[in-house]
Amino acid sequence: MERGSSKKVVYAALVGNLLVALTKFGAAGLTGSSAMLSEAIHSLVDTGNEVLLLYGMRRAAEPPDELHPLGHGRELYFWSFIVTLLIFGVGAGVSVYEGISHVLAPAPMSNVVVNYVVLALAIVFEGLSFSVAIKEFRATKGKRGYFEAVRQSKDPAMFMVLFEDTAAVIGVLIALAGIGASETLGLPVLDGVASIGIGIVLAVVAMFLAREAKGLLIGEPAAMEVVKSICAIARAHPGIERSNGLFTVHLGPDQIVAAISVDFVDTLSAADVEKIVAAIEERVRLAHPEIVLLLIKPQSAAAFERTRVGTPVSG
Repeated sequence: MERGSSKKVVYAALVGNLLVALTKFGAAGLTGSSAMLSEAIHSLVDTGNEVLLLYGMRRAAEPPDELHPLGHGRELYFWSFIVTLLIFGVGAGVSVYEGISHVLAPAPMSNVVVNYVVLALAIVFEGLSFSVAIKEFRATKGKRGYFEAVRQSKDPAMFMVLFEDTAAVIGVLIALAGIGASETLGLPVLDGVASIGIGIVLAVVAMFLAREAKGLLIGEPAAMEVVKSICAIARAHPGIERSNGLFTVHLGPDQIVAAISVDFVDTLSAADVEKIVAAIEERVRLAHPEIVLLLIKPQSAAAFERTRVGTPVSG
């Protein structure tokens, strides 16, 4: 996935969430709506999340240094995990707390028309941000289903914004339903119930995103297409009898470390092996620029089978 696409999605979400947060806080102050205050906090948290994602993307792009010879790619995965904690702890936690407080001590709203105007604006802003995110995500997911694409994606910025925007649209609809029901039925408690509902939606989204972010932070392998391609490149080179298997791990969305076990022809000299290794590295990097480090281990098939790790692909 192109870095520019991810940044475009995050910037669109940042602008949309900031505008929405300001309008919602103003409406919450004028009307005293619990659901509107929860929505304002939700949008404020989302705004902070986009800032953290942008910071993570900038840090991940830093070049390798003495202390980090493989670069800083996992900075993005770390900050993505922090984002999920904020969604759960601040967004969901505060929304549920505010809702329970309003349920225990319900108070009628004033200037209700302001809520409807702000929610209408929120749907427009959130809808625009969502349309940008879904368009970019569709362009990268191919024929895979949405959940399958998220599970296989190595770019948390893209799918986190998509889920944030989805939760935001659902939250606005819940707030609209709660405020409308509260006014129509004369039951202020329903405004608090809507706030609790918003918190539950955020909690569910946060737990799903946390699981995906944790997997990336721990380390996930490259796509099978990349694995097979690298093995095929090695296997096709003269002097290689077979590629035994390949271990890969993502350091970032476009940063992969790979280690391949290959069985060289026994009659080769050390100088011949060095030339073949250099040639394979060059071909792999031309085909897959995301490979930041390729380790080639001379090893017989029998030895590989005794010590194999990761996902082997037979040659």
